[in-house]
Amino acid sequence: MSRVRKEEQMNQCETVSEKTILGIDLGTSSVKVMLLDPQSGVLGTAAREYGVEIPTLGYAEQRPETWWAMTVEALQELRTQLPQAYAAVCAIGLSAQMHGLITVDANGDPVRPAMIWLDQRSQQELAEISQQMTFAEMKEIFHNRVFTGFLFPSLLWVKKHEPENYRKIAAVMLPKDFIRLKLTGCVGTDASDASASCLGATSRRDWAWEIIDRFGLRREIFPPVHEATKIAGHTTAACAAQTGLKEGIPVVFGSADQPAQGVGNGQITEGTVICNIGTGGQISAYSAGAKYDPQLRIHTFGHAINRGYTIFGATLCAGMSLKWLRTKILENPSYDEINEMAAQIAPGSDGLLYLPYLSGERTPLMNPSASGLFWGLRLGHDKRHMIRAVMEGITFSLKDSMQIFEENNIPITGVIASGGGSNSPLWLQMQADIFGRPVRRSLVREQACLGACIVAGVGTGVFSGIQEACGRFSWLDTRVYEPDPETVEIYRCAYANYRAVVETNVPLMKER
Repeated sequence: MSRVRKEEQMNQCETVSEKTILGIDLGTSSVKVMLLDPQSGVLGTAAREYGVEIPTLGYAEQRPETWWAMTVEALQELRTQLPQAYAAVCAIGLSAQMHGLITVDANGDPVRPAMIWLDQRSQQELAEISQQMTFAEMKEIFHNRVFTGFLFPSLLWVKKHEPENYRKIAAVMLPKDFIRLKLTGCVGTDASDASASCLGATSRRDWAWEIIDRFGLRREIFPPVHEATKIAGHTTAACAAQTGLKEGIPVVFGSADQPAQGVGNGQITEGTVICNIGTGGQISAYSAGAKYDPQLRIHTFGHAINRGYTIFGATLCAGMSLKWLRTKILENPSYDEINEMAAQIAPGSDGLLYLPYLSGERTPLMNPSASGLFWGLRLGHDKRHMIRAVMEGITFSLKDSMQIFEENNIPITGVIASGGGSNSPLWLQMQADIFGRPVRRSLVREQACLGACIVAGVGTGVFSGIQEACGRFSWLDTRVYEPDPETVEIYRCAYANYRAVVETNVPLMKER
């Protein structure tokens, strides 16, 4: 269990132990770095932003060289702000955006820009995968559906459309693996990212070699798969020269950001699920075994700890839906004003419903052609109803994931709320009432970065185990949002209507 702390105790620590841990989290829009004191907590963070290149409609690329340059800048900021703590780094952990394809040559240099998870160009390759693999095989081997933007179809696209680049590839890897390559010179990946490539045998925690052979991919370009806590290598002289880190610091393999976020939130046993509402939204659970949905409506990937698994459903346009309403439809009110207006409307938004499918949807539809919808508009509705309906619709979409968890006997005893949505007491109570379960808010601001630190500390022996580390740093608010029985019933009926609107209208949403 995560130790409960008051929010005012989350201030930066002032004392520094003899050893500190560095965490690096490579996101889609920015890289964040964190220094953690194993005794007293987070000492400081720094971040650098970057963009997504869209050279052609449907493409989404980033340059690994830019990732590294921005990482170095962020590290130099930490070094300037906290020179004593920076000099005391004794372990480095990594976390990053999932699914994308990075290709490097024999010198470790990128062959081409990274094709990240947003990339949509491999539709034809998806069709080829479906022709050569049965749905039963996908369930048995991957435990997941394959999507555009995942390493598997992206690599097939490179093989077909850029044969010269394909011949240059010495290794394929996932985003965090490139940062570790720059730190240590070592090539490899971990079980969470291998499974999230949809070319991994998830239960075996290795590559799906039979599928690699079937599609004529070169075996030698796939690096070894290890557990996230295993030491991959040590910082090199070249890394030290660029970053100011000491040479010889152990660097663990690290993990994808979803399991790292779970660790940062203290989700290390079965029962508690995380509801994260950021740009996108996720409902995630830790599982000791590789459970998966027979209809593959949710994802099952390797976890960062104890050879476990992370199971999650994804709502693609969660907080982005509210941002769209706020900036494109309304006159850009503040989020405080948004909450005040929503609070003036009773639960259920007087019958107004919203489907948050502005950019297609993953769980439960797995449909890139799905689109957003307001249903039930009447003359009496105004912007306050629209705001509340959007918040409710996002939460209903996340409840879809929770329903699938229940169908698959994934235990749910309570909910940890994280992300920007957890800053709204109104939305926290809404989650409790729609989910019908108590909700507690995470007080950790950069969960994936903290998770990367914890995984590194466990892997290098700084912490005796994962429970000690999470118990020390994964703090939760003291307040518990309990479901209100009356409101739970209102939302039970509203959710039934929401599902009816989904089932009636989604078949009409064709690719445009």
